[in-house]
Amino acid sequence: MQVSEYIRNTINRFSLGYVFTYRDFNPEVNDREAIIKALNRMVAKGEIAKLSKGKYYKPKETIFGLVPPDQYQVVKDLLGKGDRIIGYLTGYSVYTKLGLTTQVSNTIQIGRNETRPALQRGLYKISFVKQRNTITEKNIPLLQILDAFRFIKKIPDTTINDACKGLFEIVKNFNESDQVQMIRLAKKYPPATRALLGAMLERVLDKKAVEPLVNSLNPITKYKIGVSINCLPNATKWNIQ
Repeated sequence: MQVSEYIRNTINRFSLGYVFTYRDFNPEVNDREAIIKALNRMVAKGEIAKLSKGKYYKPKETIFGLVPPDQYQVVKDLLGKGDRIIGYLTGYSVYTKLGLTTQVSNTIQIGRNETRPALQRGLYKISFVKQRNTITEKNIPLLQILDAFRFIKKIPDTTINDACKGLFEIVKNFNESDQVQMIRLAKKYPPATRALLGAMLERVLDKKAVEPLVNSLNPITKYKIGVSINCLPNATKWNIQ
């Protein structure tokens, strides 16, 4: 079977939007240069699309043009190494998914223990957020929420009060085990994040449960978040302004 025929048959098995590189064709085809040349010929013919250098995808075509791959596909190589999770999607795409904003961004943010400089892939700018907790499949949803607490002032197309209300509804509906887990994870977040989380969880958990957050804060430090008392009635108690 010719290289071009093998590549075309392999791509036909990929789902629409799947991002791939020449490595997806190994070990059956070991000639890297031949694979890349064949892929670039397919791009020129419009059979596949190129995301960035060395990255291609099977596009879905609509009346409005080609649909880009979803954000996970764009950055999946930056989220895992073999079977090990090293990062997770956070920031703007998660704010939209959580209903905290309706704005769609071309910036993809990734939480990782070890960050790296920002980079560009096609239309997307990819940036990194330092995560001090160990990242696991189970705690990623909680880390995404805590990141939203941390960067509440940067959530686009909303107000601090509306974002605060949205976050409260989210954490209020978590089970108690997840709420307690959030308290543990929050210890490695900035004080303002811990204060805001503590003020919200105090309204749904008993006083003893939030004591670790209370004890982690400097009692004379003020946190200028910009949330109103109407939105967070116990804000003053937690030194939130």
